[in-house]
Formats: sequence, C-alpha cells, structure tokens
Amino acid sequence: MKPVALVPVYNHAATVGAVVRALHDLALPVLLIDDGSSAECAAVLDALAGLSATILLRLPVNGGKGGAVMAGLREAHAHGFSHVLQIDADGQHDAAALAAFLAAMVEAPQAVIVGFPRYDASVPKSRWLGRYATHLWVWINTLSRRIRDSMCGLRIYPLAATLPVLDAMPPWSRMEFDTEILVRLDWADVPIRNLPVAVHYPPDGVSHFQPWRDNVRISWMHARLFFGMLRRLPKLIGRHFPAEEPH
Repeated sequence: MKPVALVPVYNHAATVGAVVRALHDLALPVLLIDDGSSAECAAVLDALAGLSATILLRLPVNGGKGGAVMAGLREAHAHGFSHVLQIDADGQHDAAALAAFLAAMVEAPQAVIVGFPRYDASVPKSRWLGRYATHLWVWINTLSRRIRDSMCGLRIYPLAATLPVLDAMPPWSRMEFDTEILVRLDWADVPIRNLPVAVHYPPDGVSHFQPWRDNVRISWMHARLFFGMLRRLPKLIGRHFPAEEPH
C-alpha cells in the first residue's frame, strides 16, 4: 500500500502551503496539480515542489477541478502509487480528520473513503441547502444512500478500482467530477465508506464555482447518470435482494 496526497490547485497561493505541510506531517508524499494558475500561485507551487516528497504536475491550461484530478490520478499511477488521498487546496477540510481516513484505507484497502462534511457557522446557507438537490439525485441514481455526500473534496481512491471507471468517464469534467465518479464507482460495486470531516469556509476563501455554467453542467451530469441508472436498473434493484446462500 503506497498512498499519495493529491492537491488540485488553481490560484490558492495563500492556503496551499499549509495544506502541504499538514500532509507532510502525516508522512504523506504530495502530488500538486497546477491547473493553469496565475504567476503568483505558480511561484508558490514551484517553491513547494522543492520540498522532499513533493511532485508538481503543471497543466498548460485551466481544465477545471475534474480535469486536474483526472490528470493527478493518472500521474499518481504512473509514479507507482496505489491510493490517492484527494484534498482541496483551500484549507477547508480539518487536517485532524486525515489520520482517520488513512486508518480506514488500511482497514478497507479496496474501498473508496469519502468525507461527509460537518459544517460550522461559516458555511453559506445557499451552498448548504443547494447540496441537497445533488444528494437526492445521487440517491436516485444509485437506488441507495451508500454515498452520504458526493461533493466533499476529501476522499481516498484505490487506484486499481478507480482507473477503469475513470477511463469510461467524459474527459471534460469540471465541478461535476466529484459526484459523477462516486456514482460510477458505486455502479462498479466498489465498496464505499463514509467518514465525517469538519469543514470551515474562511471569509476570504477562493471559490471557482460559476453558478450559471456549473449548475448547467451539474444538471446535465445528473440527467446523464439517470439514464445510466435506468440501464442498470435490474442490477441496482437486485442489490437489495441478495441471493440466498446454498444450504
């Protein structure tokens, strides 16, 4: 078992350093994905890349979070890593939760370990409420509630199970990636474990969510997954009625 931390970065110059330090404190190597950041952020990433156990992959143009994570998962595999701990560069996720995620990975190495947020008072109400539409569609498209939160950016992927699913996904994913890959991993019968993580939204935090563009993309993703669910309906229903063991 050889895990690496994957941090997609797009103009998080002020916060990415603290995230990298927290990961190094856990003796995790770090793979930084520069998703077309500004010169200021690129300089910060160049400095971090000089640290031991730190790899920097620089993408030529901004492709969105999904594109950055896809590139990072494949780069991690090319470097011989077995698992990827994905974490956002904005420092929202409580680093104290990371040890529990790594322990869960050791206990269940074939599973995807997925964070579900425990918000404090800093969360914008509109964002907190808006997530529930996605939660509902995920539960419909998997016919289950195995995935408690598909939008949390803290998770661990087992690469052996994830890469075949990744290869079947659209290559243009942006904000919708986190949700789509979890639904498709569930369809592929990859075990899913959910762990809590405290989430804080700093008042000066950087968000790249563009409501018109990203909501349209997310709506199309849910529609695409819905028709995918219909094709898999007998299998998904059959999960609720396991075959009896022979006597």
